[in-house]
Amino acid sequence: MTAKTVLIVDDEAPIREMIAVALEMADYRVLEADNALSAHAMVVDHQPDLLLLDWMMPGTSGIELARRLKRDEATSELPIIMLTAKGEEDNKIQGLEAGADDYITKPFSPRELVARLKAVLRRSTPRGIEEPLEVEGLLLDPVSHRISANGRALEMGPTEYRLLQFFMSHPERAYTRGQLLDQVWGGNVYVEERTVDVHIRRLRKALGDAHQHLIQTVRGTGYRFSTKG
Repeated sequence: MTAKTVLIVDDEAPIREMIAVALEMADYRVLEADNALSAHAMVVDHQPDLLLLDWMMPGTSGIELARRLKRDEATSELPIIMLTAKGEEDNKIQGLEAGADDYITKPFSPRELVARLKAVLRRSTPRGIEEPLEVEGLLLDPVSHRISANGRALEMGPTEYRLLQFFMSHPERAYTRGQLLDQVWGGNVYVEERTVDVHIRRLRKALGDAHQHLIQTVRGTGYRFSTKG
């Protein structure tokens, strides 16, 4: 199984470090942010699998960030565990109503945190997210991060891989260049829309003659992945 990415958001560096060590020992990939603003940018850019979010932070609070993420369609499905010294029942209810999937009161043991995190990820991971995708002999395996065409391994760059994975997961729908930038590059990354065209060309070249027809240009819109002419 590929390592899940967890974004830790807490303004106290020692707490972030303690959590990061525990998660890395449990084979999670860790990102860190010390405020809600940078955390939101990292959510958009890196698309973590789960957010460990401190309630009390200077500026925008964790609860406000949770509400903002849940209102946005692009981040509404992101699992959130609230971390806080607040233990009163009303505060727990407020956190859950804001969209948090679980709530851990400080101090907590690293073992408890990892166990609760695993439980939330099990509940929230869409079924089939790690299942191989196959279309007309083109096989993408998200677990091993390999792509093959009729049994022959294909080589492509990381951006082309992400593009293909997105297309194969969302077939028969046209996407604008702007939508592809948001979904594949991340909304906070400044990339010109024509960059999409460059990577589409690279992707088609990597797919070869047998499968490049699956990446179709939609005039006046953008691109789609389709088995239909």
